[in-house]
Amino acid sequence: MDTLFVLINMVVMVGLIGLLFIMQRRHVSFSKRVFTGLGLGVLLGILLQVAYPADSEVVNTTTEWYNILGRGYVQLLMMIVIPLVMVSIIQSIINLEKSADLGKMSAWIIGILVGTAMIAAIVGIFTASIFNLDAEQIEMGQAEQERGLALEERLGDVENLSTPDKILSFIPANPFLDMTGQRSTSTIAVVIFSVFIGIAVLGVRRKKPEEAAKFTEIINAIYAVVMQIVTLILRLTPFGILGLMANTVAGTDVAGILELGKFVGASYVALIAMFVIHLILLGVFGLNPFTYLRKVLPVLGFAFTSRSSAGTIPLNIQAQRNSLGVHDGIANMSASFGATIGQNGCAGIYPAMLAVMIAPSQGIDPLSFGFIAQLVIIIGISSFGVAGVGGGATFAALIVLSSMNLPVALAGLLISVEPLIDMGRTALNVNDAMLSGTLTSKIMKKLNIKTFNNPAAIEKDTNI
Repeated sequence: MDTLFVLINMVVMVGLIGLLFIMQRRHVSFSKRVFTGLGLGVLLGILLQVAYPADSEVVNTTTEWYNILGRGYVQLLMMIVIPLVMVSIIQSIINLEKSADLGKMSAWIIGILVGTAMIAAIVGIFTASIFNLDAEQIEMGQAEQERGLALEERLGDVENLSTPDKILSFIPANPFLDMTGQRSTSTIAVVIFSVFIGIAVLGVRRKKPEEAAKFTEIINAIYAVVMQIVTLILRLTPFGILGLMANTVAGTDVAGILELGKFVGASYVALIAMFVIHLILLGVFGLNPFTYLRKVLPVLGFAFTSRSSAGTIPLNIQAQRNSLGVHDGIANMSASFGATIGQNGCAGIYPAMLAVMIAPSQGIDPLSFGFIAQLVIIIGISSFGVAGVGGGATFAALIVLSSMNLPVALAGLLISVEPLIDMGRTALNVNDAMLSGTLTSKIMKKLNIKTFNNPAAIEKDTNI
């Protein structure tokens, strides 16, 4: 009987895939197809929640099959991340008018990423205070106890990594190992290796222009092929979001959300507040935030459902280049750096809220100037080095809480709502990466305003 129900669920999914395929054949806009996939995924997930009991074997088996569509799409994106980052950055440096621009690009991008992470920390601090969040209000069950103990065990590894060690982990000792994505800092390591290649080509161009021209021709050809692969994969975005969202909603712990609803609500208030600050920053720099918002929503929709900043890099770069008019080199760097540095949601808001919740239990006033100043500075530093230990928000929390001499077990208490909050955090992280690229392009006068103001630019240029 279980097999029959699984087959019925599969038939429903195939029918929804067929609907999205028909929309694609009829040239319905990419944005509409993305949000149709998201909406259908939510409805399908709710249907599975209502139709079957909790921990149903039917749901477990169904979501395993749905993962082929959802997680399979994420893996395709991860497949192209390293080739895309490497070839794009090399080509961008080769085409730079001035080699000095490279340093300015990097400084502005990293500065914006880390600066907004520190602002996000302040937002997290005051949101937790306004909602009167307190660690003692959360009950600890067996799963939470086990998670808390596991985090305390892993704390030793995190504490042993100093900030210089984290920075050293960015430097590629074996670039071919990093091309396999084996390290948490592999993406940044590949960026650094690619920058060296690009700079070397500029040097060769001055001494042996013919050899440099041959290399440039090869890179341009590879770049064209890689971008075509990206376009092919991005056409699958609505289908991938359908599978991801269906599984996310079907596997959501409703009881856990109800129990920790106050923390979930406060988290999303903080995330939305920081997102509004991003839009305000765009306005300060003379860019229309509503135009920007319309352009980035499909990318944020995927980031929200996939919970993968790295997996969103190809969409991030495409949106910046083709929809926002960001300079190629800046788009590549901001998307790559933004996947691991200065993450506003994971490294800014989340650890700040946990610190405020825990501080009273240690006899500390979380609204004292000394506590806030120390917390913001530590978050700013750790948001740059959090990639050195990998693990996203959890490791960011471990670094910040241990640096503030606060217990880390609270992160284990939030295990039931972690996926739901992580969706919003990832979307904010990705938006910050796009924001840094857009503002850096504007500051360096490399932003194509005509493309930025063209509402159909991304769909027309990528043919998706």
